[in-house]
Amino acid sequence: MSTAIDISLVEVAAALVLVAIAIVASRWRGAGLEEDIAVAVARSFVQLTAIGYVIDLIFSEDSAALVIALLTVMVVFGAFTARRRAERVPGALPPLLVALALAAVTTLGLVLMLGIIEPEPRYVVPVGGMVIGNAMTAAAVALNRLGQDVTDRAREIEAALALGATSTQAVSGIVRRSLRSGMIALVDSTKTTGLIFFPGTMVGMLLAGADPVDAVRLQLILLYVLLGSVAIAALVSTTVAARNFFTPAHQLREPPAP
Repeated sequence: MSTAIDISLVEVAAALVLVAIAIVASRWRGAGLEEDIAVAVARSFVQLTAIGYVIDLIFSEDSAALVIALLTVMVVFGAFTARRRAERVPGALPPLLVALALAAVTTLGLVLMLGIIEPEPRYVVPVGGMVIGNAMTAAAVALNRLGQDVTDRAREIEAALALGATSTQAVSGIVRRSLRSGMIALVDSTKTTGLIFFPGTMVGMLLAGADPVDAVRLQLILLYVLLGSVAIAALVSTTVAARNFFTPAHQLREPPAP
């Protein structure tokens, strides 16, 4: 089998048949997702094509500075994207920036120091992209749950504060549930990997002709790396953002306008 896959634009266009099915299903049931699907398809084509050329440049230049610059841009855009899901969390952007940056630096730093992956752009860029993307999703879900629960349980929190609890104590249960919400999706998918679905990296390696055992081992490494990054992102974002709901005097702030 060949070790590379040659995909033409004609084959990419042929895959739009599946997109058409999604649009028809949405229109048939009145879900109203037709425009969103069209925009998502267009944006994915433009964005992935552009990043493909950028990655090709980085690989050819073999520059650590370019790799760091690309990962930094990913962190910033990821934080701004996740902030849209955390509208009820005051000052959500700084906690998200810290959480995503710390998740990326910690996980990539560890796998490089342990010699799990080579310190080359060809390995660091795709792994870094997966780490930041999953960390962004986990942080967004966790903060969305955090903002929702603090808003819904404002009276309970104020009662706890009135009884002498600190702000940290008053929201400890909410932070714990938010952390769980951010992590549970990846934890569940990790449990069912190989039984219900094959992850993308493993599928890509198999299609490229890699040995199945090597594909499985690489996928296991990535799953464990992603679990660590998701845990760091969800933990840091909820812990830091929870403080923004309170004044320095441990008083609950008014919720931000929707």
